[in-house]
Amino acid sequence: MSPARRALISVSDKSGIVEFARGLSAAGFGIVSTGGTAALLAREGIAVTEVSAYTGFPEMLDGRVKTLHRRIHGGLLARADDAKHRAAIAAAGIEPIELLVVNLYPFESTVADPDCPLADAVENIDIGGPAMLRAAAKNYDSVAAIVDPADYPLVLGEIRSSGAVSPATRFALARKVFAHTAAYDGAIANYLTSLDGARRGEYPEVLTLQFRKLQDLRYGENPHQSAAFYRDARPVPGALAGYRQVQGKELSYNNIADADAAWECVKQFAEPACVIIKHANPCGVAVGASLLAAYDKAFATDPVSAFGGILGFNRALDPAAAQAVSKQFAEVVIAPRVEPEALRLLEAKANLRVLEVPLARESQAHDLKRIGGGLLVQSTDSRLVERKELRVATRRQPSDEQWSDLLFAWRVAKFVKSNAIVFCRDGATLGVGAGQMSRVDSVRIAALKAAAAKLSLVGSAVASDAFFPFRDGLDALAEAGAKAVIQPGGSVRDDEVIAAADEHGIAMLFTGVRHFRH
Repeated sequence: MSPARRALISVSDKSGIVEFARGLSAAGFGIVSTGGTAALLAREGIAVTEVSAYTGFPEMLDGRVKTLHRRIHGGLLARADDAKHRAAIAAAGIEPIELLVVNLYPFESTVADPDCPLADAVENIDIGGPAMLRAAAKNYDSVAAIVDPADYPLVLGEIRSSGAVSPATRFALARKVFAHTAAYDGAIANYLTSLDGARRGEYPEVLTLQFRKLQDLRYGENPHQSAAFYRDARPVPGALAGYRQVQGKELSYNNIADADAAWECVKQFAEPACVIIKHANPCGVAVGASLLAAYDKAFATDPVSAFGGILGFNRALDPAAAQAVSKQFAEVVIAPRVEPEALRLLEAKANLRVLEVPLARESQAHDLKRIGGGLLVQSTDSRLVERKELRVATRRQPSDEQWSDLLFAWRVAKFVKSNAIVFCRDGATLGVGAGQMSRVDSVRIAALKAAAAKLSLVGSAVASDAFFPFRDGLDALAEAGAKAVIQPGGSVRDDEVIAAADEHGIAMLFTGVRHFRH
């Protein structure tokens, strides 16, 4: 081929490749390409040499071998600044390749189908592509290796303006390549080590994870700890990691952790809702006819703890709610959208961090928890119970209002650290007891919180995240004024607890589901 500059293109994802190749050709690059990509470029009138013609060796083994050839890898690995390298490839009749564009066989999308046959998965393991990418990225001083179509404009722009891809861009592209091939190999390892014969398990024998850094943080949970915030390579829709900050100071480690708790909790509700989080626990949760109504009820639960809290809303933040929020001290406000007038009202609080996250209720597949020397991995606690699934364990039946409040309290309890007790009434929390070693102590703390806020617990509904091991917890609820309880059941002393509820005239539901949160 006559042009002195060469680009090799082999892509599965062909978005943008025709325009990019046309730009390279206009800049004086001769283009070498593999089967499907070569055919596409030729149809578009772009001069292209098929790889088999370039290497003088036809594809074989149903396409498994096509770019594994010394003319390809010698051209990618020869250092342009090394005279011995230049002489060696010249003696072998090999021309340098200045630019490589490759994206890999779609392995992950193939195995995303739970019924994907192993044979199909294996055939979507790319061999030549990663080999070329690694070769080109290793030789980034001489070769630009492109794995992401989003980088086409940058690369073509530099070639047009200065005649070459800059060293800084080549290095950045190389880093991206090695991250990409690592993720690709990790996906293959995760899939293959999850297989037990013909059965595919949920948890692979070797787990490879990849996250991308969004930002460095000023410090971690405490000022003497360093920290950074990473995002899943493919975050689920509606996850906090997709936030857009529209106002305020830089987020801290604790801000992000608490904002996630607020966001995941407020997404549980279909009605307009507000969640206030303090130190990882909800200190106020409510639903209402409007965001303002929900906020007022949530704030009333525990005004003292709400100071410096994290506020989550599941509707676009409107001026009425923003006006109320602006009168208090908060660290973070998060909502699907903030109306322009609402944002103007919040500007008076210049340090208040305001985040927008698209509302979607999809849950991530797994939760991860680092422990010394290892990692705990579990499916996400996304289980919601419906009224038809619940069993009334007592003689007394809940009223319609109590049914509603019990289901509300149960959704809140899932986000309270164990042992969790949540008193509520009329779609609002009244007192929350969190993180105690004894369940009866959580009851007492929740009652104290309600008393401090001057909220009556008489006739209230209560959720307990796990069963009552003894009747003392139920007795404490009754003493506080509760008249309905929702809990998992399953204790060896269930009969004793049910009898206590009957004695106190309390209606009690069993869910059969526990919501520990550690």
